[in-house]
Order: sequence, then C-alpha cells, then structure tokens
Amino acid sequence: MTLVTDRIRIPEEEISFSFIRASGPGGQKVNKAATAVQLRFNVPGSPSLPESVRRRLVKLAGRRLSGEGILVIEAKRFRTRERNRQDALERLAALMGKASQFEKKRRPTRPTKAARKARLEEKRRRSRTKELRKKTGGGEGEP
Repeated sequence: MTLVTDRIRIPEEEISFSFIRASGPGGQKVNKAATAVQLRFNVPGSPSLPESVRRRLVKLAGRRLSGEGILVIEAKRFRTRERNRQDALERLAALMGKASQFEKKRRPTRPTKAARKARLEEKRRRSRTKELRKKTGGGEGEP
C-alpha cells in the first residue's frame, strides 16, 4: 500500500514502473544502465481515487496524461534506479495532494461606495494635472 496523501492510499498493484536509459551526458556507463524510471498510473481505472480527485487530477496532469488516461511520470534526476523510483513516487504524491485540495468558490463582490468615490476623485485629480500640462494659446499647427 503506497501512501499518497493522508486520505488517499493507492495499492502498489495500480502503479507500474519501467526502467529506461536516461538521456544526456553520463560517461562510460550511460548506454548500459537503465536508471531512469517511468511511473505509469491508470487514472480512470483506479478504484482508489474518489471521483472528484480523479477529475481534478486529469486537469492537472496535462501532457503527462496519455490518450487512454494513463498518467506517465518520468524521473531521471538521480543516478540510481531506487532514488529515481522514489522521486517518481514523490512527484505522484505531490500531484495527488494538489488534486485532493478543494478549490474555494469565488463569491463575486462589488467595490464599496467609498472605493468608487475615491476612484472617481483620483480620476478627476489626474485629469486636472494633465489639463495643466497642455500648452495654451498655441500658434498655427499646434494643439
């Protein structure tokens, strides 16, 4: 049982790992060792996720979600398989944690009467300042 958040637990059977070769520089061993990790998690097929979390997770996943709804997280920051595996699990947990937080509904508000009055007064003041900057008694072709 993998603990993702304090409320969501995902069994290890629902998560699959595959090890691939990491890209980039790495010396003599880079083309032999497959240390990068691809974590795969079936979002629509998981019975462990509440429906509300599933919907938010699909929105948050973006490009990491395949056409079939498989969440793919690649971890290749570290040089060992185990550390990359842990990194992928931590990133999954962070994404699930974000998806499990409920967004507060925004209540539409209006500016107060005092705020509207202050805004209009400021507009009048700026208008007067700009009016004073204008040239007066201009000749021909001048404003």
